[in-house]
Amino acid sequence: MNRDPLIITVAAVGAETTREQTPYLPITAEEIGEEAKRVREAGACMIHLHVRKDDGTPTQDKEFFRRAIEEIRKRTDIIIQVSTGGAVWMTAEERAQPLELNPQMASLTVGTCNFGDEVFSNPFPLIRRLAQTMRERDIVPEIEIFDVGFIDNAKLLIKQGVLMPPLHFDFVMGVPGAMGADESLLDFLISRLPEDSTWSVAGIGRHEFSMAELAIKKGGHVRVGLEDNIYIEKGVLAKGNVELVEKVVEMAKKIGRPLATIEEAKKILRLKR
Repeated sequence: MNRDPLIITVAAVGAETTREQTPYLPITAEEIGEEAKRVREAGACMIHLHVRKDDGTPTQDKEFFRRAIEEIRKRTDIIIQVSTGGAVWMTAEERAQPLELNPQMASLTVGTCNFGDEVFSNPFPLIRRLAQTMRERDIVPEIEIFDVGFIDNAKLLIKQGVLMPPLHFDFVMGVPGAMGADESLLDFLISRLPEDSTWSVAGIGRHEFSMAELAIKKGGHVRVGLEDNIYIEKGVLAKGNVELVEKVVEMAKKIGRPLATIEEAKKILRLKR
């Protein structure tokens, strides 16, 4: 059994979840700051950050990100990873905005896929532009894998000099229209990773905790949060992101994986600041 420190990432807000679906979704900068503090105290090391306008509309406006980051930093030392995915309808210019704030880390999706009834478009020119900006600003990318072929895309980008290994990957499993979520598929994804990669799993919806348990057992890391799943168990809303983190912490204790400290997480993720 792998005993390496476990990084728990929290996708606390997202671009799709609404207050109509769950009243526990943080929206304002102050709410996000408080949520970041709570999940850090519960055992999480990193927050995957989306932001919203005051009416709940998703935005990539850097000023909204700036406010949220300031509120987080007032309260906690949690690692901040901004999203460059935004929402499926956003332009490349919008999606790149939070990189201007020089965050510690940012997500980078390396392919196009169906996303429910929409299309999550990530053509290579956009990927190259975002990757180049991250490199210029010493922002560490997290490579988001929504479908199996994305790993081959990442390898091509490495060969072209766009991405520089070693890299950290996040397998987003169970999105309708993209890849599924099961152990055999996870094993295949792991087997396809470039050498010296690290990885985490984000199971979507009902797959969140089953995939989290597999990741813990197999030596990977875990992402949970209201962006991915709003239920603590079937039909029961989680009362915020903290309950989701606490459930993963209990899994880790039973399996025997210690939680990473912030410094351990920075070393594992190879953060440059």
